[in-house]
Amino acid sequence: MTQTKTPPKGDTRWFVKDRFGLFIHWGLYSMGARHEWLMKNEGIPVEEYERRYLRRFDPDLYDPKRWAAAAASAGMKYFVATAKHHEGFCLWDTKLTDYKAPATPASRDLLRSMVEAFREQGLKVGLYYSLLDWHHPHFIVDRRGPYKLLPEADLAAMNVGRDQAKYAEYMRGQVRELLTGYGKIDVIWFDFSYPDKDYPEDLTKGKGRTAWESEKLYALVRQLQPHVIVDDRLDLPGAWDVKTPEQWQPRECCRVDGQPVVWEACQTLSGSWGYHRDESSWRSADELIRTLIDCVSKAGNLLLNVGPTGRGEFDARALDRLSGIGEWMKRHSRSIYGCTAAPAEFRAPEHCRLTWNPDTKRLYLHVFAWPYGHLHIDGIKDRVEYAQLLNDGSELLYGLPEWQLQSAGAQLGANTLTIRMPARKPDVAVPVIELFLK
Repeated sequence: MTQTKTPPKGDTRWFVKDRFGLFIHWGLYSMGARHEWLMKNEGIPVEEYERRYLRRFDPDLYDPKRWAAAAASAGMKYFVATAKHHEGFCLWDTKLTDYKAPATPASRDLLRSMVEAFREQGLKVGLYYSLLDWHHPHFIVDRRGPYKLLPEADLAAMNVGRDQAKYAEYMRGQVRELLTGYGKIDVIWFDFSYPDKDYPEDLTKGKGRTAWESEKLYALVRQLQPHVIVDDRLDLPGAWDVKTPEQWQPRECCRVDGQPVVWEACQTLSGSWGYHRDESSWRSADELIRTLIDCVSKAGNLLLNVGPTGRGEFDARALDRLSGIGEWMKRHSRSIYGCTAAPAEFRAPEHCRLTWNPDTKRLYLHVFAWPYGHLHIDGIKDRVEYAQLLNDGSELLYGLPEWQLQSAGAQLGANTLTIRMPARKPDVAVPVIELFLK
């Protein structure tokens, strides 16, 4: 019997300790400032899109050191940048197309300086590469791109002479450039597959592993940088290191075949990934902090996105959120870094989240709603030897005096830890109680 070989895996040991990363979506769509899919959403033909934006892309305020400093100050430990998004425009000096940053008024490789700046701040390097390419002459035109409303006959006419295999070869060539020209890459983030289950061979209806030649692409990645972490969007079973729920929070640790797996929620500050000037649905720093905590409490990471402007800046809204998260992380990061979901025997009280550091044997109780008087945690009284607020290191006493124990009666178990809470909530977004276990 022939056994199916398990695809080789990347090194996620650092990933499950660092927990928090920055996603960067930046391209020609940043000039449009109304969603990174504006080419598709507004049905802008390739020639018009290129004419409108390519010769005017001039990020004269681009300072990647400022980006990296903002990410590091927010407590982020790695970043993932869009080397190429669906529009096909490349931030680096690729030799395989002229649709790239050096062909614009920017006149240089914008990716290289970004990678160098983030490395200087100690962040690990991730590169996003879109499997879609609405600009490439051999990419089979389908309904996912700018020609979504084209009549069938016109769609067929556009695809005359196109060869998806040549596009797949182009992709491998570009991935080779990225994985050989920028030093050690820690994450490669492919995006995305959309095969049609009823017409799997019809590339005008959808594209998956056959269209991308995913087996060859994955083999190339492993050949060039065996350690690199690969996401789960190649439509290739087993050929991934991390699951990537997008714009939603899992209810628990992600599982495959019943087994917990490495996972990372990727989310935006608002609704769009690219810079959107008029978007008003921005999330608060406090809510984003809760999202990060929620991810770690379920053994996951958070990859939080910023869409820089067409002139190359993080706008004031993004900087405000990163600053707010950084203020909290300055005093609470040890409840995040190196932490994971608490063992099953520890159950979080209502309106709280638990994280656990298995190396230090410390339990972190994140209090989303400040209680009156006391906080009760069942089943761990005999495990705890000290408790403190993490923001200022101030001791918290636990246990009830005899007269209160009598009135509490059967509501408290014999092994319930009762923490005496200060009357006033600490002046932080989410207070954290650090429990030292025996």
